[in-house]
Amino acid sequence: MFRKVLSLSFALSLGGAAAALAADAPAPVITAAGAIHPLPQAAYQPDAKATHKVVFALTKPSEKPGDVNPALERVARAVNLYTSAGVPLSHLKFVAIAYGPATALVLDDEHYRAQFGVANPNLPVIAQLHKAGVDVAVCGQAMAEHKYDNSWASKDVTLALSALTTIGDLERQGYSLMPL
Repeated sequence: MFRKVLSLSFALSLGGAAAALAADAPAPVITAAGAIHPLPQAAYQPDAKATHKVVFALTKPSEKPGDVNPALERVARAVNLYTSAGVPLSHLKFVAIAYGPATALVLDDEHYRAQFGVANPNLPVIAQLHKAGVDVAVCGQAMAEHKYDNSWASKDVTLALSALTTIGDLERQGYSLMPL
């Protein structure tokens, strides 16, 4: 009996500690994708006082049309990692530009369904990224090459002249390129 009470007390104390740790962990900003494992004790934590400028090059399609694009998922993960490390959203200057085989990820639901037969799983992620201040853009040249009308892009997506000019201009402005 004493062992059972001791075991139960130990389990409850661990549970309380785990609950306290979970309560201290910041909630992810992007919940539609980008799951992370907060590691506050890890090396190379982002500087919460710095401005972080990154342009993400989204170039690959999803393996299955019903899956969130893996590159877009990585952008969501980046937002969640930076914010979980204490960086305010206002210090994140992120642009994610889709082009080439990834272009379709920006299509509105009607046109995505027409092409792939399923709802666009990327739209909730794009909407949350947009709300968090991430500029999700699409290459206008890629839209034309895929024969997509520019009006078919989600309302939360910026139409850029091209990925080539956007990436080059943003790098000149101090953005780091993250090819995905």
